[in-house]
Amino acid sequence: MDTLISEAVPEPPKRLKRGGRAGNQRRGGAAIRQMPWEVPVNSDRPIEPLPPEGVEAIHDGTMRILEEVGVEFLNREAVEIFRSEGCLIDRETPDSARVRFGRDFIMEKIALAPGAFTLTPRNEARRITIGGDHIVFGNVSSPPSCSDLDRGRRTGDRAAYQDLIKLTQYFNCLHFAGGYPVEPMDLHPSIRHLDCLYDKLTLTDKVVHAYSLGSERVEDVMEMVRIAGGLTHDEFDATPRMYTNINSTSPLKHDWPMIDGLMRLARRGQPTIVTPFTLAGAMSPITLAGTVAQSLAESLCAIALIQTINPGCPCAIGTFSSNVDMKTGAPAFGTPDYIRTTQMTGQMARHYGLPLRSSNTCVSNAPDNQATWESAHSLFAAITSGTNVVYHAAGWLEGGLCASYEKFIIDCEQVQQLIAYMKPVKWDADEIALEAIAEVGQGGHFFGIQHTQDRYETAFYAPFLSDWSNYENWRDRGAVQTVERANRIWKQILAEFEPPPMDAAIREELEDFVARRKQEGGAPTDF
Repeated sequence: MDTLISEAVPEPPKRLKRGGRAGNQRRGGAAIRQMPWEVPVNSDRPIEPLPPEGVEAIHDGTMRILEEVGVEFLNREAVEIFRSEGCLIDRETPDSARVRFGRDFIMEKIALAPGAFTLTPRNEARRITIGGDHIVFGNVSSPPSCSDLDRGRRTGDRAAYQDLIKLTQYFNCLHFAGGYPVEPMDLHPSIRHLDCLYDKLTLTDKVVHAYSLGSERVEDVMEMVRIAGGLTHDEFDATPRMYTNINSTSPLKHDWPMIDGLMRLARRGQPTIVTPFTLAGAMSPITLAGTVAQSLAESLCAIALIQTINPGCPCAIGTFSSNVDMKTGAPAFGTPDYIRTTQMTGQMARHYGLPLRSSNTCVSNAPDNQATWESAHSLFAAITSGTNVVYHAAGWLEGGLCASYEKFIIDCEQVQQLIAYMKPVKWDADEIALEAIAEVGQGGHFFGIQHTQDRYETAFYAPFLSDWSNYENWRDRGAVQTVERANRIWKQILAEFEPPPMDAAIREELEDFVARRKQEGGAPTDF
């Protein structure tokens, strides 16, 4: 990324007094003209690469993995819950055991999970639906580094974290604030979650996420979300307000902190997305069907645990299955194999009646052509698989090791275009436009007729980043390339940003909670 530093890009403008809250409520404020807030509905039928017998074969393979091979749980509380349900327990140690599951038990439990649910943040106007034909997008999560054209690649800090949270709030095409868009490495791990959630809850009013990295962190985040929403404990427990995402330790293992977080949220009715991280040829079989079956086995047993603890608790399965570069062993994303595994997992998720999460991924080291086509492939996979939740939708680089300011803007342009693409097609008489066609007749044009004049402002998607001018006009304006235009846009957005409103008493209560928990030592840094 250091090679992309451009001295020609201007310094960020001084803070402006317009935009901010009002800008975020209009069609984008002064920085760009963006789409209004909406929870998109994918009007297309998903691609289903598996015939019915293929679905049944992968289902049977998944069940046999659970029955015959089993999954290791490094959480004795979870093991004892499964034991009480009649599951087979062996290979026991003081800290772990292998659990094998009957398929009837698994199918009985996952049938209790809802096919769709809502998440309601502190601003109820930002409520989102997970499941059905709905699809929502969130920011990049968890990279240790960040980059932009001016400062190059660097270790993440709180200032960069806050910048990327502000961008998450600004863009209407992003519906939730996932994990940390960059890890603020200048904050000690014992208190990082307190400062990060405080920033997230005060700089955004969208749905937020808790990392399942120890009991204290999960409990602190649930309490902070409750405070930010002005809720009683009963009100918080009654409706999903936030969520966690957990990863299995592939192959066929669930660790202690992830499962602990899942159980704590389940007891309070808050959702978990269970997302195995499987790389074909390394952490799962080299075959796509084998990878999908293993991934499903790892996710379904965790969902069975949720439904055992709290029947009907909302949850979802995630797919993070791709392949490795067999020459180097490095992960590869945005590949044809990634597309297919995502589509196959989507088909299986519908078979089980569960919402699906996937991701916008790439392995490029810069916001370049490779990053663009790999992300385009990943987003295509999300749209065509029937995905309901798209993680890392904006800003991901380097296989998730870096959050790019410019890539964040480029990705939001792509996401907006896909939201426009998914809108249902109309075919009424006004759309078929026979009168307009007859008015123009043979050899004329449609520019000046009333039918066109009535619709020209809203007929087509209008990009905020693409440059549709001809070469001469583009050259005369400085020949500014896409990544440089993205650089200018994020600077203007941040210069104009104002946080969404929050009641002063609620803010004070949040501040007091953070201060008290810091004084108590925060959370342990070992599990």
